[in-house]
Parts: sequence; structure tokens; C-alpha cells
Amino acid sequence: MAEPGKTSARKGVYDEDSIKQLSSLEHIRLRTGMYIGRLGNGDDYNDGIYVLLKEVVDNAIDEFISGFGKRVEITLDGRIVSCRDYGRGIPLGKLKACVSDMNTGGKFNDDVFQFSVGMNGVGTKAVNALASRFKARSVRDGRYAEVRFERGEVVEETEGVTDERNGTKVVFEPDPEIFGSYEFHSEHVERRIRLYSYLNAGLSIVYNGVAFRSENGLLDLLNDEVQFEKLYQPLHFRDKTLEFSFTHTNRFTEEYFSFVNGQYTNDGGTHLSAFREGILKAVNEYSPKSKFDGDDVREGLVGAVAIKLKDPVFESQTKNKLGNAEIRSDLVAAVKQAVVELLNRNPATAQKLVQKFEDTRDLRRELNNIKKTARERSKAVSIRIRQLKDCKAHLDAAKGKGLDTMIFICEGLSAAGTLTQARKPDNQAVFSLRGKPLNTCDLKRDAIYKNEELYNLMCALNIADSIEGLRYQKVILATDADVDGLHIRNLMITYFMRFFDPLVRNGHLYILETPLFRVRSSRKQADTYYCYTEAERLEAIAKCGSNAEITRFKGLGEVNTDEFKGFIGESMRLTPVDVSHDKHLLDTIQFYMGSNTAERRAYIMDNLVIDLEAIS
Repeated sequence: MAEPGKTSARKGVYDEDSIKQLSSLEHIRLRTGMYIGRLGNGDDYNDGIYVLLKEVVDNAIDEFISGFGKRVEITLDGRIVSCRDYGRGIPLGKLKACVSDMNTGGKFNDDVFQFSVGMNGVGTKAVNALASRFKARSVRDGRYAEVRFERGEVVEETEGVTDERNGTKVVFEPDPEIFGSYEFHSEHVERRIRLYSYLNAGLSIVYNGVAFRSENGLLDLLNDEVQFEKLYQPLHFRDKTLEFSFTHTNRFTEEYFSFVNGQYTNDGGTHLSAFREGILKAVNEYSPKSKFDGDDVREGLVGAVAIKLKDPVFESQTKNKLGNAEIRSDLVAAVKQAVVELLNRNPATAQKLVQKFEDTRDLRRELNNIKKTARERSKAVSIRIRQLKDCKAHLDAAKGKGLDTMIFICEGLSAAGTLTQARKPDNQAVFSLRGKPLNTCDLKRDAIYKNEELYNLMCALNIADSIEGLRYQKVILATDADVDGLHIRNLMITYFMRFFDPLVRNGHLYILETPLFRVRSSRKQADTYYCYTEAERLEAIAKCGSNAEITRFKGLGEVNTDEFKGFIGESMRLTPVDVSHDKHLLDTIQFYMGSNTAERRAYIMDNLVIDLEAIS
């Protein structure tokens, strides 16, 4: 009971007591996603801990862009990140304000920073607020100032004389109260650093003692990304505010790297759409008799574009997408003019381009006829996909619906029967393969439409035109735990990477981990353990005793329905098919799944290791 004369906070009551005002620090820690996007545990390249790193490094890069300091040192020691630049150093009297007071910084002054990533005076403050420990040290002309924080609160300030070089050093540790259990993965950090080096030719970035440096900017980026896949040497253009490079591969999709003031805009924006349009217009001006469509020009295109802009407008604090619509027409014209000049200066490359576009156009026309035949054949057989046991809900990412939907791709009717009975029909679908699917590694897109099984799978997923229509959030490979099952799994990964690689790269493809063993006590039937590894099996045997009953599961069909419900329920173990760490994955797939049988056999024989002790 509330005391007489006092108002109690009652659920559903909206009055003056309902209104709260948070400090900047409280708001950042409470609404973290607004400032850094997702949290995550460090497994994903876009997880929040890497955004914190980016915000700190961005400030060091801005010093280089402004002409001060050609070296940045980054160290990662467990969870502690350190970044030291050799620029001008934050003005000592404003050090504390610059790293803790919202909307404070030098980026509002165009005379000091013309082209900067940081714009709103938020980034470093968010890092400070979300760090369990944060230290900033600035050195200017023989003097230094240093301030230390814990979870955004000042704990110590010092200043004095030093013989250190000018610059700023920031050290922080992401707060486990916010991020939970997390870990920095060096490959994600290195990828970000490589992108920084490509975008800032001449800058040396030293990460844990290893130097990253690029002299040719985005040209180096393209050569590093495509290597042996490129059909011609990338075309490259660079001036003060615009740089781009592009080439073509035999892929069926397009891939881009877009940047604004050194910021990687992974969702693109105005500059990326203008870049794509400028290339198309340039090609059609260079070859006026052909008049190619956008699909003809962009299939297999790998490009990178970077612009410098005084007042960039991003869609959020995480700066993933540029929204400056007013720059589009001028940027399209600039790209078009530059590409036309590049084609005129490189006639041999231009001829390869035109020939590829003509081949792509001819194949597309042929493919349209094959698509029509495939659709008619599919309608004649059945109005439904016989191999699909669908679920009630489907993915609608734009509306945030169906994010718990999934489809299991399994081998054979036996496994499909078990999965279908054990699944949750509201959000779990099942697609059954008849056996080993077609190896599509060296095939063209028409193979999908000629093969009934692969065509039906594409239709079930609704990804014929693009993955934007994907009907399930998770596409799960559920194959047996034997050699044939692993082979089918690799064939399916090859299929998706060959024709629908955005599905994989956007994190929709998973592998279902099912138990290899069931261990239960012969004395107490209730003591049953499902083991996914040999170590788990040994641990279970130790718990059940030497007379434990051990069952080895080889195929999904061997597991009864009641048992299987637990394996695809709340405790389901899924391993994401993560290709972010392998820049040359298509080359790897080509080696292991391509028609180079003799080369592959020689590799196996040269690297075969025989365990003589195990044999004896």
C-alpha cells in the first residue's frame, strides 16, 4: 500500500511519474543497439565489439586523411584493445570532453576536418560508455593529458611533461555487463584493417606487430579479393574525392565494397547505386550498337567504390548506408566519364568486356526459354513440390516476421519421415533429397532448370530471382554422420555457393549437428546421454559405469521421433556455414569439387599421413 498522499506507480498508468530523463551515459548503456547496432559475441564480423574498435580507429584515420601522421598502431591483447596514432593529438584541455561529452568534437569544424568519418561527436563516447575500462592519452608538443574511466565514469585525470611524439592513444575493454561472453577473432580485426589500408594509400597500420600498407588503394583490394577469378586486370580510377575499381569473374552474382570517407558502408547507398548505373551507361556509350541490360553488365562484376564527402548523411550511427540523394546525378556522370576513358585507354580489356556481356546476354535469352520449359514441366507434374513438407509461417525480413522459420534439407525418405514427424509444423519445413544431388561445381545456371531436384529446391526456397524472396530464415543441411552424408553436405554447399552465394554470405546456411552416440545406464533407465563428440561419449560412460549401453547413430532415420524432437527443439545444435574467413572460397570449392580429379588425387597422395601405431 502506498502511503497517504503519495502516488503509487501502477501498471498501465501514464502520468508525470511515467516520464524519465536519462543521462547520455545511461541512454547509451540502455539503448546500445541505437549506437552500435547488434551486440553479438564476436563470431560475426558486424558484432558490436568490432564497431567499438572501428569508432576508435576512425579517429586515427581522420588524422591521416587531414594530413597528419602516417602510422597507426593497433594491439589486441585478449579483450583489451589499444590504438595509437601520430597525428596532432586531441587538444589537452578538451580531452575529457572529447571522449565523454556527447556532441563534442572537432568534426563539426570543416576548417579542421574536411572529410571525416566521425560527424556527430558520438562514436568515442559510445565506446567509453560501453567499456568496463577506458583510457585516453593525448600528447601535444611535449605535454600530455590522460583520463581514465570505468563504465563511463571518470576515475583519474593526470597531465604533465613528456618526450613522446604527438598523437592520441586509446585503450579500452568492452564491458561484459553489456556484451556478455565474447571474444575478438583476429581474422575479423585483420579484415577491417586491410580495408583501412586499401582506402588510405600510404598509411601504415601495424596490428600486433604486423604492418598493413597499400600503395594502389582499391586496385589492391580488387586484386586481393578475386585473384585468379578475374577475367581481366581490374580497371582503376582515382582522384581527390572519387576512387573506384572493378573487374568481372565467372560468378553469377555481383559483389561490391563501398566506402564513404573511409567508412565501409556494407548496405551501400547512393554512392553504390550511382556507381552501378555509371558503369552501365559507360558500357552502352562505348558500345552503342549492343545496348546491354543491367543484368548483362553486372553478372559476375566485383567492384569497389570510395567517395569523400563533406556532409555525408547516414541512415544510423553505425553508418552502414549513405543517404545523400543530391549527389547521385553528378556521381553517375563522373563514373560514366571515367569508365569511358578507361575503356578507350584499354581497348583489349574493353573488347573482353563487350564479349563477356554479349555471351551473358545470349545465355540469358537461352536461359529464359529453359526457365519457361521448367515451369511448364513443374506445373504438369504437380501444383505442389512433392519433396517439400512446408510450414505455416514464412520469412518476411522487411516486416521482421518469420525470423524463427527454418527448412531442413535431408537425404532420403527415412530421414524425411523422422524429421517431418518430429518437427514443429508452424515454423519448421522439410525438403527431402532422393540421394546424392548433382555436382554443380563446373556447370552453368541452366543446369538448375534442367535438374528437377535442384529446380524444386530453388522454388521451395523462392530464390530464383534473388534471395530477397527467401522463405526461411535458416536453411539447414541435415545429413547423415557418414562419408556419404558429408559428401551430400559438400554438394549442397557447392550448389549454394555456385549459384546463390548471398544466401551463404548473409548467414542463412547452417549444418544440423545430431548426436553420434546414445549412452545410458543399464541400472537406471533415466540416465540417458546423447553425445555429439567422442569426448562427450567418454564422459557419459564415466557417469553411467562400465556396463553402459552405447548406441551409435549413423543416419537420421535410425533415431526415433520422440528422441529427435529434442535434437531440433530448444537445445538444437547448429553450426553456421561461415565463409567470411576465406576470401578465395570459390577457388577452394573448385579444387575439391571440380573436374580436376588427377590434381586432387596427387594432392591427397602427397599429403597422406599413415598412423602405423593405429594399424598395429
